[in-house]
Amino acid sequence: MTEICPKCGLPLDLCVCRVLEKEAQKIKVFVEKRRFGKNTTIIEGITDRPKEVLKFLKSKLACGGTYKNNHLELQGDHRAKIKDLLIQLGYKEEQIEIA
Repeated sequence: MTEICPKCGLPLDLCVCRVLEKEAQKIKVFVEKRRFGKNTTIIEGITDRPKEVLKFLKSKLACGGTYKNNHLELQGDHRAKIKDLLIQLGYKEEQIEIA
């Protein structure tokens, strides 16, 4: 017996909820200056598997980070590289806003 998606009612192998949810997201990337003058890159708007996205970004950017209050925090200023990495993960360029 196959599992059923709770959102659309289709079997999980036919379900497209994640794809549609990913296309509807608006991602905002900005930098905050924290204690002792350290920069932190904040990514808001990722709701589909945020911890997996965080793990990928931390490994590619060689930095530390955490998931708090529904946004990703990365140590350092990574605005220049973050857009290309998010595109690799399947997000569209129009969805990503870098401030």
